[in-house]
Amino acid sequence: MDWSPLWTYALDWANLLLRWAHVITAIAWVGSSFYFVWLDNTLTRPTDPALQGKGVGGELWAVHGGGFYNPQKYLGAPPKVPSNLHWFYWESYSTWLTGFALFTVLYLFNAGTFLIDKTVHNWGPVAAIHTALAFLAGFWLIYDVICRTLGKGPKGDARVGAAVFAVVVFASWLACQLFAGRAAFLLVGAMIATAMSANVFFWIIPGQRKVVAAIQAGEPVDPVHGQRGKQRSVHNTYFTLPVLFAMLSNHAGWAHSHPHNWLVLVLVMLAGALIRQFFVARHKTELAGARAPWGWAASGVALLLAVAVWMAPAPLPLQPQRPQPVAETPEQTFARVQTVVEQRCVLCHNAQLANKGVRLDSPEAIRQHAQAIHQQVVVLKAMPMNNATQITEAERALLARWHTQMASAPP
Repeated sequence: MDWSPLWTYALDWANLLLRWAHVITAIAWVGSSFYFVWLDNTLTRPTDPALQGKGVGGELWAVHGGGFYNPQKYLGAPPKVPSNLHWFYWESYSTWLTGFALFTVLYLFNAGTFLIDKTVHNWGPVAAIHTALAFLAGFWLIYDVICRTLGKGPKGDARVGAAVFAVVVFASWLACQLFAGRAAFLLVGAMIATAMSANVFFWIIPGQRKVVAAIQAGEPVDPVHGQRGKQRSVHNTYFTLPVLFAMLSNHAGWAHSHPHNWLVLVLVMLAGALIRQFFVARHKTELAGARAPWGWAASGVALLLAVAVWMAPAPLPLQPQRPQPVAETPEQTFARVQTVVEQRCVLCHNAQLANKGVRLDSPEAIRQHAQAIHQQVVVLKAMPMNNATQITEAERALLARWHTQMASAPP
C-alpha cells in the first residue's frame, strides 16, 4: 500500500496548524514588544510624593476597553516583589518554537524542493539543511559577541548597529548565493528572529530573575541587569519589521527571484528599520511636545519607492507595423498549454503525487485550475518550485495569453 498521499496530507495539516499558531503567537509577541517600547518612551515623572517615595520613576494614565489603567515603572527595583508577578516570555518562546517547527515541516523535510535551487547552488539536501541551521545559530553567536564587545560606552549602540547591519548584509548575500531565493529570504528572517528570541532566553529573562532573587533576599540589585535587558529589548524592536518582511516575502516571487535578490532583501529590511525608528522616536518627541521626526518615516518610504522603481520591468519597445499572423484559435492555444503543463507541472501534480491536492494530468483538471495556474506560474512565478522543471518565459507568456482568452470568452 502506498502511504505517500496520507503523508503529504498529514504534512499539509501540520503546515496549516503550525502556520496558524505561529501567526497568533507572533502577533502576541510583536504586540507586547511594541507596547512596552511605547510605554517606556511615554512615561512621565509622577507628581504624587507617595509614588516618588516608593521609587516610581515614571507612570502613565490610559483608557482602553471602557477602563482606566495606571502602569508605573520603578527607577531601579521595587522594595518587594508580589507573588502574582507576570513574566513576558512565552510569547517569544512560542513564536520561535512554532516558527522552527514550521520551518522544519516545510523546508527541512523537503530540502530538495524548498531549500535547494540547483541553478543557484548545486548541492545535496544534507549539506543544505546543516548550513541552514548554521545560519540560525551562527548569527546569534556573532550578534551576541558584537553586543558584549562593542555595546559599551556612549557610542556603543551606534557601533553595535553598524556591525550588526554589516553582518546582516553579508548573511543576506551569502544566503542568496546558496539557497533558493524564497528560502534565502525566509532564512535571513529566521536567523534574526532566532537572535530576538535568544535575547529573551539568554539575557532578558535571566537578568530579571536575578533582580527578583536579589529583592527577595534583601540584597542590593545590580542595575546592569536592567541595562542589558533594555538594550536587547530595544534591538528586538528594530528587528521586528525587517523580520516580518522576510517572513512574508514568500508571497512576492518578483522580489526573491530578482537577479539581485539579496540587495532587494537588505534595502527593504533597512526601510522597515527606518520606519520603526520613526515610531520609536515619535513617542519621545510627543512626550516632550516636540515635532514628530517625520524624516525617519520619509527615508523609509523613499527607500521603498526607490526599490520599487529600480525593480520595475522595462517598457516593451514599440514594434514596427508588420502583417499580423493568423491568430490562434482557443483550441490551438489550449493544445500548446496542455503540452507545457505536461512537461513542467504534471511531475508533481498527478494521480500519484497530487501536491496541495491539485492534479493537472487531464484537460478538465487544467481548465478547473486555470486561475491558480495563472496566479502561481505567471503572476507570482512561484511555480514550478525553484523552476525545477525549467519552464521558460515564453511558456509563462503562453499561459498568460490562454488565461486572457478564457477570461474574455463568452459564457
